[in-house]
Amino acid sequence: MKMMLTTGNVLNEAADLAILACLEDVPLAEAVAGLIEAADFSGKTGQTRLLYPRGAVLPKRLLLLGLGPADKLTAETLRRAAANAVRQARDLQVASVAFGLNDQLELAPALIGQALAEGAELGAYRYLRYKTGLKPEQTFAVEAMTLVTPGATDAMQAGVAVGQTIAGGVMLARNLVNTPPGVLTPAALADQAIALGERTGVAVTIFDKARLTEEGFGGLLAVGQGSANEPRLIVMEYGKAAEGRPTICLVGKGLTFDSGGLSLKPADAMTTMKSDMGGSAAVLGAMQVIAELQLPLHVVGLVPSAENMPSSTSYRPDDVLTTLSGKTIEVLNTDAEGRIVLADALFYAQRYNPAAIIELSTLTGAIVVALGSHATGMMGTNQELADAIKQAGETTGERVWQLPLWEEYHEMIKSEIADLKNIGGRQAGSITAGAFLAAFVGDYPFVHLDIAGTAYAEKPARPYDVAGGTGVGVRLLTEFLRQYTHGV
Repeated sequence: MKMMLTTGNVLNEAADLAILACLEDVPLAEAVAGLIEAADFSGKTGQTRLLYPRGAVLPKRLLLLGLGPADKLTAETLRRAAANAVRQARDLQVASVAFGLNDQLELAPALIGQALAEGAELGAYRYLRYKTGLKPEQTFAVEAMTLVTPGATDAMQAGVAVGQTIAGGVMLARNLVNTPPGVLTPAALADQAIALGERTGVAVTIFDKARLTEEGFGGLLAVGQGSANEPRLIVMEYGKAAEGRPTICLVGKGLTFDSGGLSLKPADAMTTMKSDMGGSAAVLGAMQVIAELQLPLHVVGLVPSAENMPSSTSYRPDDVLTTLSGKTIEVLNTDAEGRIVLADALFYAQRYNPAAIIELSTLTGAIVVALGSHATGMMGTNQELADAIKQAGETTGERVWQLPLWEEYHEMIKSEIADLKNIGGRQAGSITAGAFLAAFVGDYPFVHLDIAGTAYAEKPARPYDVAGGTGVGVRLLTEFLRQYTHGV
């Protein structure tokens, strides 16, 4: 979408549709107040009223859009407002809209521009690749938005550019999650990473089955051995380690389809398992954004990718696996496969001597029971790192909720016949999964993000989300890394 910035009053724009963002209980301009009964619109958060001014003001249509009270205004408020505006414009089949900003918004101009751009782009997103026979009105897209502000600033324009870049990474992640698993195999996901590298300059290395075998990726190989589609390890590297340029490792689970293996899932639980690579999608999306924003960091993205399928060659309950680290895992349930492939990738991350390891995975159904779709579960070994990610979550609206990783939970995953077992029982299922992962990161600062409830939406919870892949994690990681650079 083309997004422009101009100085002025949106009521003076000769637009097919103008959006006037209004704070709650702030009087409307006299020309607008005469078009509506005062009781019909108060500016409450998300409230809308479509008006036809008939020459009272220049726009042909005027959409009043409530932002809520000024003292509760956040970037998330603006993000949702912009998404609502774009969707209203699409419903009205208006290709170009003007969005008027209130002069009393007490947020930094760059943040305003970024939030509006993110909301507009993500609100316009649709996944139509496999739709056929669509009518023009069904494929109609808003082509341009002009932000009309009392005082246009370079900072706000820069914020718009950042917001569009971040939204591009989110949409990449959404597209990957929404792609059918018969199309997005581990090899195809690796091809997507290679294409990303060609676009952005990120260095990409792919480990095929032969190299995984040579180097000893026992966990990843075991999970993938039941499928005709062989596993891959995807390594993406932006920048180089140097003094004053710390290394951050981002690790994303890349199960392109999870049947549960021999511990087969029920049919209903299998229908959304194309989303079991949501963590890898977030890492690819974030790597694209990091490169395009040229952050002064060394960032390594690691994606262990496999299909977990039932066959005569599948790994079995009661198997004992030897991972890349040399630690052994007793398999009690082949449907707890994500932590097994991540064990290898997390240990591999240690060779980069990272300042932090952040891992994202659609790991446990237990986190969905605990938090639903409104928050990502977080566990970590370093509180300063966890606090920084939590703050990034508040800023982006991709909120996280921290759970403990006490020693008692680590005891629950100890095995009688191996070093670890891959499930700790029914109790504290999300936490014991996090404890399992923490066993493979050494002493490096580590945060695990369980996005099982937030990576895929049956019903969108926010105006800028759609049914299907949400792209969760891209904005969270980007915000964390942008703030991290301030301390470098």
